[in-house]
Amino acid sequence: MRLPHTLLASALLTGAVYSATAHATLVELNTNQGNIKLHLFDETTPATVANFLNYANKGSYDDTVIHRAITGFVMQGGGFTFEDKLPLTPVATDPAVTNEPKHSNVKGTIAMAKQANNPNSATNQWFINLTDNNDPNNSLNLDQQNGGFTVFGQVVAADMAVVESIMNLTICDSSQLLNFSSPSPLINYTSIQCSDNTDIAEENLVKVMSVTVLDDDPASATNAGITPVENTLIKAEPTKPSSSSGSGSFGMWLMGALGLVALRRFK
Repeated sequence: MRLPHTLLASALLTGAVYSATAHATLVELNTNQGNIKLHLFDETTPATVANFLNYANKGSYDDTVIHRAITGFVMQGGGFTFEDKLPLTPVATDPAVTNEPKHSNVKGTIAMAKQANNPNSATNQWFINLTDNNDPNNSLNLDQQNGGFTVFGQVVAADMAVVESIMNLTICDSSQLLNFSSPSPLINYTSIQCSDNTDIAEENLVKVMSVTVLDDDPASATNAGITPVENTLIKAEPTKPSSSSGSGSFGMWLMGALGLVALRRFK
């Protein structure tokens, strides 16, 4: 059963509060294309997990759009809703969370997006790694970029089929959703319509309808036999907390040399 949106409303300000209140390690993204269960790593990334749960429990993720999908790279959401018109409306953000780059960005993990050149700028946007994005010889290596991207959970293996089905939709590189070019998965929308820049309607959007807490056992990931892959590439260097919320009308970009992918603000 779904927990009230207010469950974690008080867990907003400090890492100590985050650590004490982050107890829901199995959650489900209820999407209009199927459900995706996630084991969260609240024992090793407590601040990031509590940050995610706070947005989830107060309803900030309800009806959010999967606004970016890069084949063989990442699928991203959490930051925008459709409010009867395009471009999409940014979701209000809380103060940014301190980076916790302890685990590797391997296929099936979920991590937080953030602003370029600002390790501690993650707010509400998350992404699912579609492949192992941890190759030190690849410019898209997410374990080293920008202080390392914080992996805070992992998709239950069977539910990667839902992620893959979303990625099998038409991926349209359109500026309609965000006022700048952003490849997005669209339902019942063809590549020809994409080329013609046919108007995108609400029914074409992939949405996370809600996030449901299924298990509040902090050790559920361990009990399920999930062992996060350690990030061995990141250097243990102190980082200064961000004074910015990480908000922006165009969202966050996945920082770094993205080449032809042209992912600018990955939020």
